[in-house]
Amino acid sequence: MAENENNQQSLENNGKYLPKIFLTQPFTFIGEKVIGWINVLGTAMIFLVMALWKTFRTKQFPKVIEQIYYIGASSTTIIILVGLFTGMVLGLQSYHALSKFGAVGGLGALVSLSLIRELGPVLTAIMITARAGSAITAEVGIQRISEQIDALHTMRIDPFRYLISPRIIASIISFPLLTAVFDFIGIIGGYISGVMLLGLNAGVYSHSIKANVDMDDLTDGFIKAIVFAVIVATVCCYQGYFVHIRKDSHGAKAVGLATTSAVVTSCVLILVSDYVVTSLLLI
Repeated sequence: MAENENNQQSLENNGKYLPKIFLTQPFTFIGEKVIGWINVLGTAMIFLVMALWKTFRTKQFPKVIEQIYYIGASSTTIIILVGLFTGMVLGLQSYHALSKFGAVGGLGALVSLSLIRELGPVLTAIMITARAGSAITAEVGIQRISEQIDALHTMRIDPFRYLISPRIIASIISFPLLTAVFDFIGIIGGYISGVMLLGLNAGVYSHSIKANVDMDDLTDGFIKAIVFAVIVATVCCYQGYFVHIRKDSHGAKAVGLATTSAVVTSCVLILVSDYVVTSLLLI
């Protein structure tokens, strides 16, 4: 009898609290996700600070040069190709748009400013992420799951100094240089479309660039490139370094998922940070 009364009372209590559970469950889910993102962001910031702190050694120079070749020089071909056709398409579309207002003389300024301030840094960062960033994540991730990083600890070699720091420093050096290449080739692509194909006067095109592009525009583009370099290098190295603690998979599958996650996250953060940095630079 007493047991039945207890069961009935328990059902009544559950009935009272059940609506509260349904009401608070969405907020609990959102709170858990937000706290998880904040924890990951904090861990990534500590990861970046530790990597930068351990870069200031002369023994790091050969590793940095190796990574500059891997991240920067090896990406030059794809940057030139994408930059050329981006400039050509931009010149073609801009010419037809400006011709409606009788302002085709401003084609050089429009193409150059669009590339230098916006398209150059963003597309360069996305191309490097697709080519080198994914490879960095996969390489570091394989070293983690094959216990090579644990072997470095055993040999008293700091993995941050040996694996992570050279890649971050090389990215900070390579991204602005490749952005400059992209901008230059893109302006040539705009020249090909506007001058050689559509008949715009070459002097008008070049004078428009000289009259409207100044050092502040170049500086803003390089600042964006450095910010993107830090983001891409940190995200890709972080995803590979901590691939062993993923909850959704293990082994080779974890490396594949980490690589995909690194590329997608880097691209999203490039676009988000582009808006933030642009807003700060225009203040």
